[in-house]
Amino acid sequence: MNGGRRKRLHFSKLYSFTCGKSSFKDDHSRIGGPGFSRVVFCNDADCFEAGIQSYATNYVSTTKYTLVTFLPKSLFEQFRRVANMYFLIAGCLALTPLAPYSAVSALAPLILVIGVSMVKEAIEDWKRKTQDIEVNNRKIKVHQGDGTFGYTEWKNLRVGDIVKVEKDGFFPADLLLLSSSYEEAVCYIETMNLDGETNLKPKQALDVTSNLHDDSSLKDFKAIVKCEDPNASLYSFIGTLDFEEQQYPLSPQQLLLRDSKLRNTDFIYGAVIFTGHDTKVMQNSTKPPSKRSKIEMKMDKIIYFLFSVLVLMSVVGSIFFGIWTGKDLQDGKLKRWYLRPDKTTIFFDPENAFVAAMLHFLTALMLYGYLIPISLYVSIEIVKVLQSIFINQDVHMYYEEADKPARARTSNLNEELGQVDTILTDKTGTLTCNSMEFIKCSVAGTAYGHGVTEVEQAMARRKGSPLVREVGNGDHLEDQVDKRSSVKGFNFEDRRVMNGNWVNEPHSEILQKFFQVLAICHTAIPEEDKQMGRISYEAESPDEAAFVIAARELGFEFYKRTQTSISLNELDPVSGVKVERSYELLNVLEFNSSRKRMSVIVRNEEGQLLLLCKGADSVMFERLAKKGRDFEDQTREHLNEYADAGLRTLVLAYRVLAEEEYKDFRDEFSEAKNSVSADRDEMVDEAAEKIEKDLILLGATAVEDKLQNGVPECIDKLAQAGIKIWVLTGDKMETAINIGFACSLLRQEMKQIIINLETPEIQALEKAGDKNAIAKASKASVVNQITNGKSRLTTAIGSSSVFALIIDGKSLTFALEKDVKNSFLELAVSCASVICCRSSPKQKALVTRLVKEGTGKTTLAIGDGANDVGMLQEADIGVGISGVEGMQAVMSSDIAIAQFRFLERLLLVHGHWCYRRISSMICYFFYKNIAFGFTLFLFEAYASFSGQAAYNDWYMSLYNVFFTSLPVLALGVFDQDVSARFCLKFPLLYKEGTQNVLFSWFRILSWMFNGIISAVVIFFLCVAALHHQAFRKGGQVVDMEILGATMYTCVIWVVNCQMALSVSYFTLIQHIFIWGGIALWYLFLLIYGAITPAISTTAYMVFTEACGPAPMYWLLTLCVVIAALLPYFAYSAFQMWIFPMYHEMIQWIRLVDPEYRQIVRQQSLRPNTIGFTARV
Repeated sequence: MNGGRRKRLHFSKLYSFTCGKSSFKDDHSRIGGPGFSRVVFCNDADCFEAGIQSYATNYVSTTKYTLVTFLPKSLFEQFRRVANMYFLIAGCLALTPLAPYSAVSALAPLILVIGVSMVKEAIEDWKRKTQDIEVNNRKIKVHQGDGTFGYTEWKNLRVGDIVKVEKDGFFPADLLLLSSSYEEAVCYIETMNLDGETNLKPKQALDVTSNLHDDSSLKDFKAIVKCEDPNASLYSFIGTLDFEEQQYPLSPQQLLLRDSKLRNTDFIYGAVIFTGHDTKVMQNSTKPPSKRSKIEMKMDKIIYFLFSVLVLMSVVGSIFFGIWTGKDLQDGKLKRWYLRPDKTTIFFDPENAFVAAMLHFLTALMLYGYLIPISLYVSIEIVKVLQSIFINQDVHMYYEEADKPARARTSNLNEELGQVDTILTDKTGTLTCNSMEFIKCSVAGTAYGHGVTEVEQAMARRKGSPLVREVGNGDHLEDQVDKRSSVKGFNFEDRRVMNGNWVNEPHSEILQKFFQVLAICHTAIPEEDKQMGRISYEAESPDEAAFVIAARELGFEFYKRTQTSISLNELDPVSGVKVERSYELLNVLEFNSSRKRMSVIVRNEEGQLLLLCKGADSVMFERLAKKGRDFEDQTREHLNEYADAGLRTLVLAYRVLAEEEYKDFRDEFSEAKNSVSADRDEMVDEAAEKIEKDLILLGATAVEDKLQNGVPECIDKLAQAGIKIWVLTGDKMETAINIGFACSLLRQEMKQIIINLETPEIQALEKAGDKNAIAKASKASVVNQITNGKSRLTTAIGSSSVFALIIDGKSLTFALEKDVKNSFLELAVSCASVICCRSSPKQKALVTRLVKEGTGKTTLAIGDGANDVGMLQEADIGVGISGVEGMQAVMSSDIAIAQFRFLERLLLVHGHWCYRRISSMICYFFYKNIAFGFTLFLFEAYASFSGQAAYNDWYMSLYNVFFTSLPVLALGVFDQDVSARFCLKFPLLYKEGTQNVLFSWFRILSWMFNGIISAVVIFFLCVAALHHQAFRKGGQVVDMEILGATMYTCVIWVVNCQMALSVSYFTLIQHIFIWGGIALWYLFLLIYGAITPAISTTAYMVFTEACGPAPMYWLLTLCVVIAALLPYFAYSAFQMWIFPMYHEMIQWIRLVDPEYRQIVRQQSLRPNTIGFTARV
């Protein structure tokens, strides 16, 4: 690099730069004004002027808390939950004489529960902290001021520092590119961490700094950058460079963004412009939308309902207490003499009965608070985390080929996986592999390639015909399903053009130009594998890579690229040997979604100027010259055949340019590219539009994006489970329809409702160019087509007709308008399949929102690319496919899987289990708390609502935290109503989740009612059995302490045995937790009762001296447990025998006769509208 340098290029000649050399126009005049006040002293970060700027350091923190803010912020998060706030207020009131229990016993469980939640928050935040530490401590070479570079940590970088980033290294901050290892100061970057794109993007330094080619050349370098303030715009940058008393404009082309990666370049030098949280990637870092499951939101409603019950009970108790207190002292007679109403406090004063009742209301609010499960939220959080671990460790969802397991990125939505009603899926990379294979082509009106696509196989199966292809010599090629090329990206077979045979074809000169377009019209970068002796390619997309590979395999090997040339090893048709040819690369007219085409302008060795173009047929045919349409009809016919076969197509064309015409274009194009005005992109497109005309048609390509393994089977199972599937894709309608057939979303018997704007009237208006008239007519057409579709559905009611809705992107724009979208949704949900073609990322998100809000049911979106992020974030559940389009979708998802087929197990197995576990867990939580809380209420009523608690303070405090907490955790983590095999064998089981039968209000209230029954049985049997009965050997009767201990024992036994009855799948852990919870109660009684009475109070020796030796205690416990559980057992047996739920029927399959087994199987075979079994 220190030797002689090649002649430096003019920026206007650079082949693929979006900005190039900027000029002082428009936006640059704002430098120094509001929003453009940043000043950077390059290579002089220690100077006084730099020191007074106070810019952010390069230390980056993504944590939620700091040491200072952790306590207040985490406490705020915990007390945002209404239940926790209630227990805090109750704990504060426990410090007053109003409390029916001690303050310590009230606050201890709250502190424990909140402490566990805060520890969980701290652990999660510490994981983020460790990631920050790893990033901040990465090493980077920084200029030390004397022409030498030394390593420092990322966090130590300052604005103005000069850094050296080497190949495959990440940029530590937003850098101004000064020079690179290339003579032209060009570098290539990968922005996968920013936008999910894996293609390489070229950047180039200013000409004035490109001579900084080694470390020593930076010794005396000084410059000042004035630029925009930190902002979130990834694709804009405005600034100036003051260097050697000259000012130069800067553009996004010179800005290297933090977290981008340097590729195909040995090194670059850059000046730090934005650091830390001022960098554009950090400015763009927004928290993903907060998602809560429907069960969790319903749980909040249940909590509010129980609060209402709690208040009602307190009001009723206070009213009765007030009435009885007012009657305590009448005519000097003491009615409740043991309360001494003549000498009492304000709490029992007959003279102030109303005040006493109001104070009792506060006491009752605290006492009956055990209706609200204090540990519910933290228990659910723990269970969901453990469920997520099981999902992550499921080997059946591990993709060995890519070494990628399933990953639950959030545990908040586990149960939502069991309630999905609609799946909205991307196609490319999600249903398909996004691994393109060049399989067919049409050149000069002749079709080449005999490969059989999966779509063609599906079409043949539908028609019941064998797959037969005719080869050029008349032979037949049958069922080439397994015949695959060993070259990735190339599955083309045709002896007429392979191995140089194309020179013998009638139109060999057109074939030659066709292959040259494939080899030259691209932005791929060659990389030589010296070990393998083969060229590989870094391309912007899998399609482009397939084209370059196809050209190589057909004899036109692209092997070298510079900024001004492309070199090929191509077959010379005259000599029959390969020769090296170089093409001077003048311009690249880049592909974008509006242009739908890409062109390059090159000069061949004969001096000819050639424009080579490839693009979508919708824009290419209209640009053909009148004399360039010789094969148009045949090519269109082949394109339709390729679309029917599910292939992605492009049209190839070229033209020879005159020198004068090119010169005019070059001037206009350079001016447009060098502009920094707001309409720069439009100017560039206008310049390109003028030269991309009068093209000569060469032919068309067809590449196959293969279906992922197991996609049709997965879709079939999901359809059997009653899940609706919508496909949202950017592909052509014909391609999408045929992929729909291949993956069983569409079938032959379906009636298609197609909504598009390809009508003669609309096309006539488009030619006229009246935008308002086009919009008005288009909307009217869409509304009319929707109305007609609904009419067809109405007419078909009662018949066996099944409909599929297919709509294109233009029509979707109008269908999503406010006054049309409800009608569109009504039509769509009535169809068995919905395919939205040519959909933009925004449209995908809007459709997802429409389905989510319009149906009110759970939606799941699944995609693999950056264009799917909006859809994933909008859906109730976002599933990212960790494929080849970067990690943007995965980073924005709730759950990541490697293959679409894993969705079957994720939903039908884990989704069903998680839904059932969480539902049963919450219902049981409310049952056990109501069973306990109502015994307190009944004892209160028995004691004339005097505010006396039936149990010792610590009995009440530890009920939710220790004695009944572990069994419910085991239920939420381990319970299975049926095995994974049966979940997949009987997908109809999944409908229990979509219909929400396990967490309906009826089921919730039934469990609450069961809790009330248990409380009534426990209280009245205990009181009736112990009332006035001799309990000890000495004949002593039962006191309140013994009654409380006996009732509490019965409660512990009943709720734990109820758990044992509810569990479907016992593990050793569940046995330990259920029976261990009961044993823990007796152990606690022994230990706590042995402590001094000053601490144990009413529990002192109550078990060892009173309850334990008394046979009545043990006999009563047994009788009460049987009596309390008998109603539930009887109801469950009756319901299972007469009205069994679907999972109960499956449970009985292994235990009953084959006839019943056949009945269950017949009930599982519901008529399907989609999936391959729908055709059986």
